[in-house]
Amino acid sequence: MLRTLKKEDGFTLIEILIVVVIIGFLAATVGPNLFNRVSEARQTAAQNQMDIFKLALDNYRLDNGQYPTTQQGLAALIKEPGIPPLAKNWNGPYLDKKEIPLDPWGNEYQYLIPGNHNDHKYDLWSRGKDGSDGDEDGSGEGADVTNW
Repeated sequence: MLRTLKKEDGFTLIEILIVVVIIGFLAATVGPNLFNRVSEARQTAAQNQMDIFKLALDNYRLDNGQYPTTQQGLAALIKEPGIPPLAKNWNGPYLDKKEIPLDPWGNEYQYLIPGNHNDHKYDLWSRGKDGSDGDEDGSGEGADVTNW
């Protein structure tokens, strides 16, 4: 009996290297764009959450004649404040959740009344990715999300 040799099916080393180079090129060009989209999505989510806070703060003001103080903070939207000035007509909670949500980067939202930027109202902001006020490096990555 004669044995016939079969050609083994598979990829050559050159073919594998070409595929790896193509995948590396795609990852290098598409990857940064995807990360920028994630950053933009987080900033949009923070802005949307702040819009919900604005509505809740306005409802609080309609009921009580004033916004919560800085000391009372955003917590006054969830639980009736126990420190003066007391909310005489508190009709909350003004938010659906039982706790004040964190921003998309896991930090607390900041609230100041009267505001430094909105002296007739309040300042409301998220410190962004870097967790500190301002955009120290100018890249836009750590930029705050604000209501001013």
